[in-house]
Amino acid sequence: MDLTTVLQLLDSSVRLATPLLLACLAGLYSERAGIFDIGLEGKMLAAAFVAAATSAYAGSAWLGLLAGMAASVALALVHGLASITLKGNQLISGVAINFLASGLTALIGQSLFGLGGQTPQLEGPQRFNAVTLPLAETLRGVPVIGPIYFDLVSGHNLLVYVAFLAVPATWWVLYRTRFGLRLRAVGENPGAVDTAGVSVVRLRYMAVIIAGLLCGVAGAYLSTAMSAGFIRDMTAGKGFIALAALIFAKWRPWPALLACLLFGFLEAVGIRYQDIKIGEVAVPVQLMQALPYILTVVILAGFVGKAIPPRAGGRPYVKER
Repeated sequence: MDLTTVLQLLDSSVRLATPLLLACLAGLYSERAGIFDIGLEGKMLAAAFVAAATSAYAGSAWLGLLAGMAASVALALVHGLASITLKGNQLISGVAINFLASGLTALIGQSLFGLGGQTPQLEGPQRFNAVTLPLAETLRGVPVIGPIYFDLVSGHNLLVYVAFLAVPATWWVLYRTRFGLRLRAVGENPGAVDTAGVSVVRLRYMAVIIAGLLCGVAGAYLSTAMSAGFIRDMTAGKGFIALAALIFAKWRPWPALLACLLFGFLEAVGIRYQDIKIGEVAVPVQLMQALPYILTVVILAGFVGKAIPPRAGGRPYVKER
């Protein structure tokens, strides 16, 4: 395998890992605050549809991004209302959001565009296009370093760089700020946080809103950057894969990046190598395409018992009188 092939595979891995990484970080904020979020999939799907639809009408990918983030935050607030204010079951609320988003995006999409739940193809300013980083063309001819910088580091759209920059930003927020300390504390011992005079409800709502914003960017990326429009159920389980990556990373940002890159790499391998033979036996195409989902099952089966979630996760906080 030559350098060009390796770089193409890694480039695809980065692009495919981006929505997983954004959704994984969204779950990280929410679950660190004690709110389990099965609804990552639904928020991404709603954001993808609203972003593509807005971009198609307004002709601006930036307006689509803002609209997608707003749609995702709206669903996040619904989850917060059910889980925090009404103290309902967090898992059921998340599943309901997934079903709601799947049904509404198809119904509204068919009503607006009449394309079977899809949006029109996005072109030009309706999409986020590739960005060429400084000196990429100049260094292109330099052996090894040039192709790596030009083909792998440069040439992605802006949302890819936002996703990867969000990892150190999340680490800094969680481990170097007062807000991060309180956020982690409210997921472990909300009673102690409340005793210290800090509002548990406010912190949890802030975490849920941050999760909604990140899911909004992930969904907008799917429909206005990685693809040229919305396709029905285009998230295809990426929210659940992000949850598996979060468990595998044990709710830490840097391991979450590595886990999402691993999933992205497996998906890239499955897309690129669909005619593999082991001896005289051809590997089924379906098996190659299922690699990320197989890894999801393996991780959930092998690490759920070993990865310890925040102690107050999934339990509504009832203030003692």
